[in-house]
Amino acid sequence: QVQLVDSGGGLVQAGGSLRLSCAASGRTFSSYARGWFRQVPGKDREFVAAISGSGGSTRYADSVKGRFTISRDNAKNTVYLQMNSLKLEDTAVYYCAVDTSGYGLGSRLVEYDYWGQGTQVTVSS
Repeated sequence: QVQLVDSGGGLVQAGGSLRLSCAASGRTFSSYARGWFRQVPGKDREFVAAISGSGGSTRYADSVKGRFTISRDNAKNTVYLQMNSLKLEDTAVYYCAVDTSGYGLGSRLVEYDYWGQGTQVTVSS
């Protein structure tokens, strides 16, 4: 059974850093693009970042460009999101996802087939 486990969230002060991890089990996803999304209560889940299967291509939402870095370790079947210079508006539940349909560096929810359970990131002032 495929399982994505998001971890690394927590409480951090504005300007600080966190590193999220998403470990996959039950299937190898080294050939597939993977992404990170986030959601605030009452709002739609929004795209944050995506990375190609090889890790050679990435895509970011404008709101996080220059502050967040997505990476992957295919040997560990894991994707990471390094978040620096965190802002209050980065507070959300962060979800990782896998695209097995071949959309590439998609930014839409429908382009991803498997999802993690989410990890809470709270940025305080």
